Amino acid sequence: MLVAAAVCPCPPLLVPEVAAGAAPELDAARDACADAVGLLAASRPDLLVVVGPAEQGGTFRQGARGSFAGYGVDLSVRLGRGEPAGTRQLPVSLAVGAWLLERARWADAPVEALAVAEGLEPKACVGAGEELASRAARVALLVMGDGSACRTLKAPGYLDERAAGFDEVASAALGAADTATLMGLDDRLARELKVAGRAPWQVLAGAGSDAALAGRLLYEDAPYGVGYFVGVWS
Repeated sequence: MLVAAAVCPCPPLLVPEVAAGAAPELDAARDACADAVGLLAASRPDLLVVVGPAEQGGTFRQGARGSFAGYGVDLSVRLGRGEPAGTRQLPVSLAVGAWLLERARWADAPVEALAVAEGLEPKACVGAGEELASRAARVALLVMGDGSACRTLKAPGYLDERAAGFDEVASAALGAADTATLMGLDDRLARELKVAGRAPWQVLAGAGSDAALAGRLLYEDAPYGVGYFVGVWS
C-alpha cells in the first residue's frame, strides 16, 4: 500500500547545470524538493516509484539512465543505484526525478519509474495508481509534474485567465491529499492549459485512494509563468 508520496515539479531548470545563471531563482523549490525526498526516506518504503509525464507511457527499471544533453549540458543521471538497465533513456520528467534522488544520495529502497502518457484518460491513470500501490507492502511515490503553463503573458502557453484557478484547485488538493478532487481534474482543460502534472497527479490519487494519508504543501509559486508545487503525503 502507499505509505508516503512526494510531489515535485519537473522542469529541467530545476537542475542547476541546466539553469546556469538563472539557477538561484529556483533555490527555494530545490530546497523544498530535498525536504520532500527526505520524507520519503523516513517512510521506510520497500519500493520507490518515480512517476512523471511523457509523450509515451512506459516503465523503467532501476539503473535506467537519463541525460540533459538536449539542453546543452553534458550531464547524465541514473535511476537509483546499480548497473545500467536497458537502452531506453528516461524521459526528461523522470530524469529530473532521478537527479533529485542522486542529489539526496538515495539508497533507502529499490527504485523503479513509470512514465505516464500526458493524454492518458483519468480513469486509466487512477487504475495505474491502484496497481502501483499493490506492488509492495510499503510503497512510496515521487510524483513529478508541473501545473499550468499559462499564468503570465511570458509563460510558455501565454496568459489564460483560467490557469490560476486550475492551479489553485490542484495545489489545494495536493496539499490536502484530496484524492477525489485530483481524480476529478478536467483532463481537457488541463491539456488546454498545458498542465504537465495532471496525469501523474491522478496516478497518485489512485494509489492513495485507500491510504488515508495526510498532505502538506511545502512550496507553491509560478516562476516563468508555470505553476510549480511541492507537497508531501504521509
